[in-house]
Amino acid sequence: MAEFETDPKNRPKGKTPRSLAALLPFLKPYKRMLVLSVAVLFTASGLMLSLPVAARFVIDHGLASKQGGTVNLYFASFAALIVLFCAMAALRLYLVSWVGERVVADVRDAVYRHVIRMDAIFFEETRTGEVLSRLTADTTLVQSITGTSLSMVLRSMIQLPGALVMLAITNLRLMGLIVILIPAVLLPVITIGRKVRRLSRASQDRIADTSAMASESLDAVQIVQAFTAETAVADRFRDIVEQSYDTAIERTRVRSIMSFITFCCVFGGITFVVWMGARSVLAGDITYGQLGQFVLYALFAATSAGTLTEMWGEVQRASGATERLIELLNAQPHVRAPANPQVLPRPGRGEIRFEDVGFNYPSRPERRALSGINLDIRPGERIAFVGPSGAGKSTTFQLLLRFYDPQQGRILIDGVDIAQADPRDVRERIAVVPQETVIFGDTALGNIRFGRPGATDEEIREAARLAVADEFIRDLPQGYDTYVGERGTRLSGGQRQRMAIARAILKNPSILLLDEATSSLDAENERLLQKALDRLMQGRTTIIIAHRLATVLKADRIVVINQGRIVDIGTHDELVQRDPLYARLAELQFVDASVEVEA
Repeated sequence: MAEFETDPKNRPKGKTPRSLAALLPFLKPYKRMLVLSVAVLFTASGLMLSLPVAARFVIDHGLASKQGGTVNLYFASFAALIVLFCAMAALRLYLVSWVGERVVADVRDAVYRHVIRMDAIFFEETRTGEVLSRLTADTTLVQSITGTSLSMVLRSMIQLPGALVMLAITNLRLMGLIVILIPAVLLPVITIGRKVRRLSRASQDRIADTSAMASESLDAVQIVQAFTAETAVADRFRDIVEQSYDTAIERTRVRSIMSFITFCCVFGGITFVVWMGARSVLAGDITYGQLGQFVLYALFAATSAGTLTEMWGEVQRASGATERLIELLNAQPHVRAPANPQVLPRPGRGEIRFEDVGFNYPSRPERRALSGINLDIRPGERIAFVGPSGAGKSTTFQLLLRFYDPQQGRILIDGVDIAQADPRDVRERIAVVPQETVIFGDTALGNIRFGRPGATDEEIREAARLAVADEFIRDLPQGYDTYVGERGTRLSGGQRQRMAIARAILKNPSILLLDEATSSLDAENERLLQKALDRLMQGRTTIIIAHRLATVLKADRIVVINQGRIVDIGTHDELVQRDPLYARLAELQFVDASVEVEA
């Protein structure tokens, strides 16, 4: 899978607006609203194109009559037409924007739902920041073109040809002058507009830099303060803000120049046409009303042409953004359910078998992570994996959860090859308690419910009691409804880990994977967590990546892994006597063994 481009400067624009056609499936559910939007759009455009004709009648018939009643009638009719046009224009803007916002919301939802189901290989090869950028920046670009900008483009696409036709009907000679002048007006707009777009892009990049810098430093604010680096970090932020300011001022300067040239060209051209028209009025070729009508249509044509020119760059960028979003939607996981997945038996027994398993991580194909792994684990058995860092212990967890499929051999759960099963079915019967606990920015209740979304509040509280977490949760300001902060920042390490254990208890799995979570805790928290873990492991097949002697001694069997291979299996006493690697690990890793055993 190709890695996505993350630098906004290097993101390609869509070669043609055809890429936007990929949004059509998202428009289908809202066909009625879309048809209504188009109908209102044509109505509003028709009313707008009728305004110059109405103005001509006001001048040639109302004012020319020199009668107050007639003048009032024509002006009242003109005002009513304006009110009707404004109402239709507002309704057009609302309906088109509604469709645009609805489509973008659906696109965001579809992309996220698809990405959240992608496998570990996808996230190993794709930067998360790029995915987030597509979900935010790219959908914002699509939002701009499918909302207000789309309304402006569609309006201008109708009004430009309509205004040109009415110009020709009003006065063909003056219309010829307009056709000649329009390119003269648009050329500097297009030329300078390209630079404005480049500067706008650069300005957005600088804003993104400030956001990234602020987010990074605030996420690590305690580290910043611990190293008394507040001033240095603030100075770096100020430098980035100044760069953003300089880019924004340069963009504003160029836009001001473009506005000056555009206004001079537009009003200079209109003045010239009005002067030519005034000469035609004096010569008796046209009336004052016709001249006014012509000037208004000329303004409509110039405005519509300018809008289409301005929006073309946005259409290109939105087209490129759509391509990138559709690329995400079209990405397929390497690990997915087969066409006819085998169903795992229920209830789950927790029997596990590794048969000659060999595996390489896709990002490191030259290095064998596991090789020739053969292991039978009985239902309810407690297995400890021991080995040096990088030996392959965590890789076995990754394969059991079917985040990856082995290139060699197979893994069976309850007699079923998990490569032939639905990954969701496999993961439903496995719970994981990692060493680095993941707590979400939610309430305590919501975090535990993550283990089983359909659980009742009482079931959640019972899981918390079994995890020795109920007492501290009740002591929180709002009890179970307390917001625990992003990544659980309002909780201690021991509290976060007990909450994670409660989550696993609530899931009630037949298999438990435990990357021992007590290795970095103080004695009191370790005692509480060990009590919770003992309850969690009862009656479940448990595989533990062991860091403590107490855990090793409680295991039914110890599996020693080194360089991706199983080098020995036995009890602690057996392995100390016969396995030099285990004896060395026991001496180095299981510190103060005698004290720990006594405790």
